Amino acid sequence: MKLAYSLLFFATTMVLSAQSRNFLDVPYLETSARVDTLVTPDKIYLSITIQEKDSKGRKSVEEQENKMAQSLKNLGIDVDKQLTIKDLASNYRKYFLRSKEVLKSKQYSLLVRDGLTAGKVMAALEDLDIANTYLEKTEYSKMDELELELKSKAVKKAKKKADALTQPLGQQVGRAIHIVDNSQPYYPRYNQARMEMKTMAMDMAEAEPLDIGFEKIRVESTVNVKFKLAE
Repeated sequence: MKLAYSLLFFATTMVLSAQSRNFLDVPYLETSARVDTLVTPDKIYLSITIQEKDSKGRKSVEEQENKMAQSLKNLGIDVDKQLTIKDLASNYRKYFLRSKEVLKSKQYSLLVRDGLTAGKVMAALEDLDIANTYLEKTEYSKMDELELELKSKAVKKAKKKADALTQPLGQQVGRAIHIVDNSQPYYPRYNQARMEMKTMAMDMAEAEPLDIGFEKIRVESTVNVKFKLAE
């Protein structure tokens, strides 16, 4: 029995050793490459909050909502597709010798495609006294296709680097035997400076809205490739 275990252990060790040697015995060249690009966001999300204030002659949320919807339609915005409700809240307050009153608020997310439209929206909302608006996040609609394109360019760049390294040695690069994609997935860019858009809207109230230049999105791809060296 001990002899059988010894033979099994020896055979397993020999197989693993042979596999290790086979991999190490293959002459190869390892290179890495990174490519990047900047794209202009074409999906701009604005967060809009409408509040029913506790004041004499206050405007209801529904009234403000209807006016906002009409104003957005006048700008060519499809409110059915581009405007969504994020949150609806009601606050109950008690007053001395008065009945309860309900103060409501609604939060929306509005999708626009460019900076000029975003500027016009901010100015229009300011005219309606809806100032609680800020830039929520920006995205690029063709991000998946762009990431695949950059990965392909990164692999081609790694191949060029491998060719440049082997040509002075009179050697040739063969097929790739190992590829690692070290790229980091892209996530939507959320805006932290919420007051920026409010200030911008106040400036726009007295002038023609500007074509706002949003910060471009940097997308990059990094690969590590092992190429077999041709005999």
